[in-house]
Parts: sequence; structure tokens; C-alpha cells
Amino acid sequence: MPPSGSVTVETDSITTDYEAAPGFEAHGILAAAVFAHLAGARAAGVDCDQLLLDAGITPASVREADARIGREQLARLLRLLWDQLNDESGGYLARPWLPGTFAMMGHATLDCPTLRRALRRSARFVAMVSDDLHIKLVEDGEEAKLIFHHGNHKQLPNQNFVESLAVIWLRFFSWLIDRTILLERVHLAFPPPDYDEEYNDMFPCRHYFQQRETCLVFNTRYLGMPLVRDAQQLSDFLARAPECLLAQYKSDNSFTGRIRRMLQSHNSIENLSLDDVAERLFTSPQTLRRRLKDEGNSWQDIKDSVRRDMAMYQLKQQETAVAEIAERLGFSEPSAFNRAFKKWTGLAPGAYREKHRS
Repeated sequence: MPPSGSVTVETDSITTDYEAAPGFEAHGILAAAVFAHLAGARAAGVDCDQLLLDAGITPASVREADARIGREQLARLLRLLWDQLNDESGGYLARPWLPGTFAMMGHATLDCPTLRRALRRSARFVAMVSDDLHIKLVEDGEEAKLIFHHGNHKQLPNQNFVESLAVIWLRFFSWLIDRTILLERVHLAFPPPDYDEEYNDMFPCRHYFQQRETCLVFNTRYLGMPLVRDAQQLSDFLARAPECLLAQYKSDNSFTGRIRRMLQSHNSIENLSLDDVAERLFTSPQTLRRRLKDEGNSWQDIKDSVRRDMAMYQLKQQETAVAEIAERLGFSEPSAFNRAFKKWTGLAPGAYREKHRS
């Protein structure tokens, strides 16, 4: 985990108070996730038990089932790890990230006019300082994919390292634009880990494991948003590391995020009306429309986004007939689904399926 780059997700906007989520504050992070992150240290010959003791953590206690490590203890552990290895990557990269590397990346992106330019500049920066880590932004219709590829020259168990990078990039760049980047889904080129219950906090969206690549998928509308932070704000942000990073394991509580999760877990999207959703959220339809507008979304936009996500996944990963997918997603007829899908992606459903099979 690089030492900084996170954001507090609040109901309406991003704040800079770095408040921990109640669940994290009370229970900490699963020790299994922390141990997984120490693979680089173990490979470098670090006495990890002593490292835990130096951080005020009893090794035996955190090896118990469902054991958790508190935020302050974990912050001390990470600082000790980076200092001992002189490497902000925790020993995972072939070329260490010397102290200050992530901060320099943050300053390098700060004067970019839009999120698109900032993400691309961060990818170029990473390519300059790393031999086996690559980040790439790909745009496909209304979808943006931020891809993370770790060449893993050291042949380490690297799942937690790649996940941590994805979380940090998501939160840091959300902070830069002062807007929560709501994920459509996350693809992970790994099997589900022992700590997969943490994923709803790390990535508040659908999670697909055993994929060809690890990437964050979100709407391209975010890419045109301007960066709104200045150099002093960035310096203050970095000075709070790593506590500010650890404090942000927090689910997205915006109305947009809550509605997305509701739709994703429902068997038939069309059976949920705006009135139904408003009732479940203990508000009125009029207030819900207004709050969604404040967040830059609408009920139809969210519903279409979830439908698009489900359609794209089923076309790529399953053999389900196009007509059946259209019916599942609530379209009155396949031709209506075909028109909507072509508007979303620029391709007809059949052409999209063929493209991703080749």
C-alpha cells in the first residue's frame, strides 16, 4: 500500500475530514488482509512477527479466526514496514518506490485540467518509476476502465497489493475531483480471497473474480470533471498518511450508490419503481429526484447503468440468448434492447459478444 491517496465518501460529496467508517473504527480490518500484504516483507527477509510487535500487535492474537487489527496499529505497522524496506510498495515491485514516490505522483497530476488527463499522467508517472507495474485508462462507449497490471517479477502472492493500488487510485482521484467515482463493477484477475467480506467496503459495486485483468469500471462522464484541489490541500492530505488511507474503508452512502446496490441485488429491475425505491429509503419520490440531481444523476441514468453492466457481463461471460437477456432486463422486445445497447456501447449485442470472444 502506498502511504497516501484516499477519500472520505459522504452522502452528498467528498470531505477532507478523513472520518473512519463506523464499522472499521469499531472492528478494524481483517488480519488476513494485513498478513496477505506482508508477502513482500517476508520475501525480503523481514521478521514480520517482530514488525507486528514493534507496531503494538501481538502476533498470536491476530492469527485467530476473524481477528482484526485496529486503524492506529495498522498505520504504525505500515510506517515501520516502509521505513524498514525503504519502499512504499512494501517490497512488491522490482524497482522500489522510494519514500515520497506517491507524493510526487500526486503533485505531478495536480495541475491537470480534468480527471482524464490526471489518470493518464499518473499512468505515465508509474511507467517511469516502475518496471513491472502498469496502469492504463481505456474508454469504450460510456464505460471507462482503469486497468492495473503487475508483472510480478518477484513472483510473490500479489493479490492484496494490486487490490490496494486499485482502492488508492479510486479514492485519491475521487478526492481530487471532489466527487465520489461510483463504480459500475470491478474485475479481479484473482480468486476470491479469505477476506472477501471486506470487498463491499473496498469496492461498493459488483465484484467479478477470476477475470483476465484487474480493472475498475465506471462511467466516462467522470473523466471530463475538473480537478479542484490545490497544492496546499494536497500537502495537508499527504501529511495525514497513512491514517487518512486507512480511515476510508467506507461504503458509498450516496443515494446513487444505495440505489445501485438495491437494483443490483433485485431479481427484476423493472419491478422496482422510483416510488418503491423512495419508500425503501424512507423519503419521498420528489426528494429522491432532487437528491439524485444534486449528485449529478437521475433515476433513469442509474437504472440504465445497472442494466448496461448486467447486459455486458452476460454477453461476455455467458451463453444466454440476446432475447433472454433483453427479457431479464425488462425490455419489452429484443429490438428495444438492441437499440439501447448500441447507444451504450456503439455496438449491437451480437457484435459486442463476438468482439469479446475474439
